[in-house]
Amino acid sequence: MYQRAIVETDYQWLADIQRRFEQAMRGQVVRVTTPAGTDLAFEIGNRPVTRMDGDASAARAAQARNLVDREIELPAGAIRVAPMEQSVRGTIVVPPSWWGGTRVNGLVLTFDRGRVTGFQAPAGRDAVTAELGPADGPGRAFREFALGFNPLLALPADDPPWIPYYGYGAGVVRLSLGDNTELGGAVTGRYVRWNFFTDATVTVGTDVWVKDGKPIKP
Repeated sequence: MYQRAIVETDYQWLADIQRRFEQAMRGQVVRVTTPAGTDLAFEIGNRPVTRMDGDASAARAAQARNLVDREIELPAGAIRVAPMEQSVRGTIVVPPSWWGGTRVNGLVLTFDRGRVTGFQAPAGRDAVTAELGPADGPGRAFREFALGFNPLLALPADDPPWIPYYGYGAGVVRLSLGDNTELGGAVTGRYVRWNFFTDATVTVGTDVWVKDGKPIKP
């Protein structure tokens, strides 16, 4: 799959749609929702948007605004941005995942002004508390929004399912916690956690770009 994505990706199309998505986000509220109950809103302001479009040229590197702008990965496909911390608000219902070696289902994180103000977990609360750390630590700060665009890295019809290449496939959303300085954000502290969503809806202003994990914007 990765070899095919590297060789057959239409890089011009990928760069164009990522650029259009970045332009759409400027000055708009971005909202991410899921059937499980995630409902998170944020704005990116003038923050740099890293477009993983496969262009690792010297000319591209010379325009880098942050560390990850110099980390152009193959296979390509995702955009990455650290929203304005004060703008992040709402809830994230985290899919079943491991926290400090404990399997946690039904975890709900509540955010206000970019920080976790509370959480609910039917089981595994102690493990979540330990990993999130102190109230003023990086584990309780929103880090990053990422959205995949590459149709050649879309979720395969395997059982059990798996997410190709860190969510760079079309329609996959990543909502992360922790240090976002490499993205041009203001949260420090080294802790980083990625959370993946394969059934999210992404709305920019009034325009829906992704519906239930499927891109719908041309």
